[in-house]
Amino acid sequence: MDGASLTEPSWVLSAPALLASRSPEDALGPLTQAILRELRDEFPNFCLLYKATSPFQRLLGLLLLVVTLGGQRRYVFSYHTVIGDRLYLAAHWDEMSDLARVILLRHERVHLRQRRRYGTLWMAILYLLVPLPLGLAWYRAQIEWEAYRETLRATYELRGTDALLSPDLRRWLIGRFTGPDYGWMWPFPQTLERWYDAALEELLNPVSDAKPRGNPLRTTEG
Repeated sequence: MDGASLTEPSWVLSAPALLASRSPEDALGPLTQAILRELRDEFPNFCLLYKATSPFQRLLGLLLLVVTLGGQRRYVFSYHTVIGDRLYLAAHWDEMSDLARVILLRHERVHLRQRRRYGTLWMAILYLLVPLPLGLAWYRAQIEWEAYRETLRATYELRGTDALLSPDLRRWLIGRFTGPDYGWMWPFPQTLERWYDAALEELLNPVSDAKPRGNPLRTTEG
């Protein structure tokens, strides 16, 4: 998910004003509209906001830039983040296809269900602090892997086998865990390769009534 970075001052200065003049729900495709209805049936207060228009998100982006020593410099303008019932969107949401938006929203729905399952405070503690905030963020890795398994499932169902088996998708997803995007939350590529292969096996060769393979968390909700 490449996009503008904090090193592009003209974009940084103009983005909030540009985004404030429009809604993330302008001109949505039929598939996105359908999953938004499902999400709001399950989470009535769910809403979409542009991240660049939020002072809190911009401050958080600055803090992440500092604590990752410049490694995460695209938080505000390239990454989508759900907090509570709000999904803060990167500006490139407007350029995403209908299918890409559905895949994203299915990923974020997992996080909404996790928050409901664990509770807001406990999930925040696990996600941010246990056992370490950077480098060995085991619970953050577990929480994100559950959601990225849904990303893989949605990709398979909506885009097919070739998209699921794309080397670029594998490299991008594993890089999320080993790189600065999430604070090097689980920098062990061999472990992630095993998780990834198990998730592919589960999708391509399903076994009836089998527990999820490739996800260290036990999923208790659909």
